[in-house]
Amino acid sequence: MPTHVITGANRGIGLEMARQLTHRGDSVLAIVRNSHPDLESLPNIQVFDQVDVTNTEAMNGLSQRLEGAPIDTLIHNAGVLTQESLEHLDVDAIRWQFEVNALGPLRLTAALLSHLHAGAKIAIVTSRMGSIADNSSGSRYGYRMSKAAVNMAGVSMARDLADRGISVALLHPGFVRTDMTGGRGLIDPPEAASGLIARIDALSLETSGSFWHANGERLPW
Repeated sequence: MPTHVITGANRGIGLEMARQLTHRGDSVLAIVRNSHPDLESLPNIQVFDQVDVTNTEAMNGLSQRLEGAPIDTLIHNAGVLTQESLEHLDVDAIRWQFEVNALGPLRLTAALLSHLHAGAKIAIVTSRMGSIADNSSGSRYGYRMSKAAVNMAGVSMARDLADRGISVALLHPGFVRTDMTGGRGLIDPPEAASGLIARIDALSLETSGSFWHANGERLPW
């Protein structure tokens, strides 16, 4: 039974990924700040709550709590979004987005590296808003910058972990109707989660370090 670690699995896309993976018979270790009954009711689920991806000590403690358990897929899904413009620049909010969106996946990967074996996969749920080539509307400084940063981190991970047989994907879920987007979007979480899982299933060392839309489209940096 494959084991997947998912951060931010208590709602939205993360919860739906946990639901689809457990319902196909896989095991999920859910990493959340606050749990949810819908998450805890899933089969093959183990919930680690009160875990903040911005806390290095908590990340290292999580590794100890896993007691050497092997991880087949590490899915970095936790993320935050605030709105900034040049006229309303909140540097603290921008810094917070960097902590969660960019440094969070880096911290957790480093903390759980000993649990990842040859053939394991790392999936970073990023955003095409982190694409420099695709930025046609500006604004959203913290979100765009933090997602561009995590894209770079993911490519570096792919290079650094290739010799260990670990592959890395940067994945854009689409414009999804969730709490983060205020219910706006073009698709719902089940469709986004299904596409993300399909991209993770198809990931290999040959495609490691690439930036993909959940629908299979290759995205520009």
